[in-house]
Amino acid sequence: MKVMRIISIISRIFVGIVFIFSGFVKIVDPLGSTYKFIDYFNAFHLGFLEVTALPFAILMSLAEFVIGISLLIGLRMRQAAWAVLVFMVFFTILTFFLALYNPVSDCGCFGDAWILTNWETFYKNLIISSFVAVIFLYRKKYKALLSGRVEWLVVGIFSVFGLWISIYCYNHLPIIDFRPYKVGTNIAEGMTVPESEKNNVDVYETTLIYKKNGELKEFPLQNLPDSTWQWVETKNKLLKEGYHPPIHNFSLSNQEGSDVTDIYLEDSNYTFLLVSYKLETADKSRMNDINAIYNWCLANNVNFMCLTGSSFSKVEPYVKETKAQYNFYNVDEITLKTMIRSNPGLILTKNSTVLAMWHYNDLPNASELKKDLLKNVTTKYREKIENMYLYNLILVFLLISTLVGIFTIFIRNRNRNCD
Repeated sequence: MKVMRIISIISRIFVGIVFIFSGFVKIVDPLGSTYKFIDYFNAFHLGFLEVTALPFAILMSLAEFVIGISLLIGLRMRQAAWAVLVFMVFFTILTFFLALYNPVSDCGCFGDAWILTNWETFYKNLIISSFVAVIFLYRKKYKALLSGRVEWLVVGIFSVFGLWISIYCYNHLPIIDFRPYKVGTNIAEGMTVPESEKNNVDVYETTLIYKKNGELKEFPLQNLPDSTWQWVETKNKLLKEGYHPPIHNFSLSNQEGSDVTDIYLEDSNYTFLLVSYKLETADKSRMNDINAIYNWCLANNVNFMCLTGSSFSKVEPYVKETKAQYNFYNVDEITLKTMIRSNPGLILTKNSTVLAMWHYNDLPNASELKKDLLKNVTTKYREKIENMYLYNLILVFLLISTLVGIFTIFIRNRNRNCD
């Protein structure tokens, strides 16, 4: 039927675009997906699998991306239909479990590009699954665009393309940054709750469980039992999620335990933030370069701080190994992982505005630093970003050229068949 054919084409294109988007936003941020896998492993008491988190993250995002490309173009549709069906059945069941028990705050299906609650993710999966069902039922009726070998070749090309991007972003920084600390962000403003949202707070239902004579019973806050009952535990159920600013867990404390967040936020000077969520696992290969940058900062009245999620007991062995002389401040580990996808990573701020950031593989050379950091260091950073956008445009051009080429071959083959 013509109507069914149109529906099958729409389903194929729609699911293809969703999978390409979902896969790509995770391909460009492999460490973000890795952290989410670790959350899953810990939630399901599978901590021993943490070492597999990175390869799992890369393979899953790559699989989504390639499945999406196959669906959008119409490559190997029987295999693609099976792959997308298995994907959606597994993740629909998983997200239903997540929505019921909430072991992790969000599934991370769209990375940091689009954060959904667990229930929103489950409903989204149900909608996508309806389109996937059409694709699967119609899988034998899709016409192949190319010969089998050529189709596998195109799939292989896109697989290598996605893998290359993921490896590049792992060894440098995400080429597209969806995080709340991206360059240009003012941290102080990102922590502020707008006046219109002041009353939009989380609403919880609190239930207390008491025991008496071996009997367990739940009581609301408004109707607590007498003193003959023994309290066991308190349960808080989130009824309505309120407004949370993009940056809501940024807090610095010094070695004496004093909160120095406001001191940093109100400082108008340039500040280099060396970010290491865990000193024990930080890459030590560029420590001489980092020390050189610190010495330059010391000579030029520029602030330099190391933010770490490690306890201060871990600082002393780190200092002995790296000869570090800068001050250390404690920050929540998850916050530091969000700030920059590098351990260690370097961030330049002024008036709490993020001006530039570097992976440890791309640190600026201390000999090139000049007093006017805004003019010199950030200019180099902008040049790097502009080059990155140029590379992206070239890759997009190659992608479009490939699609046009495939379409042209398809038209030619169809015309030959007609002749």
